[in-house]
Amino acid sequence: MSRRPKILIVDDKPENLIALETVLRDLDIELVRAYSGNEALRATLHHDFALALLDIQMPEMDGYELAGILREEERTAKLPFIFISAVYTDNLNIFKGYERGAFSFITKPFQPEILINKVKFFINIYEQEAALSDLNEELRQKNEDLEQSNKDLEAFTYSVSHDLRAPLRAVHSYAMILREDHEKELNAECLRLIGNITRNAERMASLIESLLEFSRLGKQGIKARTVDISSLIQEALEEIQATARRLPEFRIQQDIPLATGDRELLKQVFVNLLSNAVKYSGKKDAPVVEVGARRDGGDVIYHVRDNGSGFDMQYMNKLFGVFSRLHRDTEFEGIGIGLAIVQRIVTRSGGRVWAEGALDQGATFYVALPAANI
Repeated sequence: MSRRPKILIVDDKPENLIALETVLRDLDIELVRAYSGNEALRATLHHDFALALLDIQMPEMDGYELAGILREEERTAKLPFIFISAVYTDNLNIFKGYERGAFSFITKPFQPEILINKVKFFINIYEQEAALSDLNEELRQKNEDLEQSNKDLEAFTYSVSHDLRAPLRAVHSYAMILREDHEKELNAECLRLIGNITRNAERMASLIESLLEFSRLGKQGIKARTVDISSLIQEALEEIQATARRLPEFRIQQDIPLATGDRELLKQVFVNLLSNAVKYSGKKDAPVVEVGARRDGGDVIYHVRDNGSGFDMQYMNKLFGVFSRLHRDTEFEGIGIGLAIVQRIVTRSGGRVWAEGALDQGATFYVALPAANI
């Protein structure tokens, strides 16, 4: 199907139509002839026109009458048209033409350049509107696809929450029953395998819970308000100190600037970042974790820095992926979703997150958040 813009040219005199075609022959358009008002109306039923060039003086139905009908029909109500006339050229008729909805009025004889430029103008508008319409249709389709994806995700989340956890709990429970009720009857290898079953079941349960938490973040509303990040960091440290086996030296900057965001969600951000810093610096002889911030325009950039195992910068893009880890389980425990949660929270808060690091030289994670308006 041709995508060239179509122009309707209406005149009862063939020589006038030929003249119009000659003037417009170099434009990348398709011209559709009509020798009367009725023929023009029939043409609008079969074509989508970008513009119409109408003669005024025609038998049976003149250009004014045709214009009035075009404006009344839904299909052609917004069709731009130009009157071209050698007879009705006085101001009264020109005004009458505009009153009928004409976009322009050209009197004969006319300079070809004037007509060409006017046609180009309306063609450009038509093409822009067509492109916008295509974009809107594409956006509508993407919205439908997104809505379906969200429904699929909800169904998957429900399945994970209800259908997977139940058999997993059963596996874990049966393994524990074997150990508790038949430990004396089982040899060391059997007990080792049962231990593997329970540990992997617990790890799978943790993965499922983390996946559900990550999914819930996409639905949870953001309650944005001024947040005292200093007190939030202190709360996060208290949680970590209650469970960590070995604590590093914490160096916390004083007078950390306030931010705007959801306090509970931002607390999760710093719990995750500080927990990672503690974990990955834990094998150092003198582990150190630093927390600081600085203003940068309308944002505050917070950082959590450690002197731990670090990472290779070429894999930086993998840091924030779901279940993506740069270290083996035998080196550091974890399931690889903490940083993905950090990124989702920060992004939904109108901020951004990134990291810098080097192998065995530590890592620094940066969180930029909107500064508080106080």
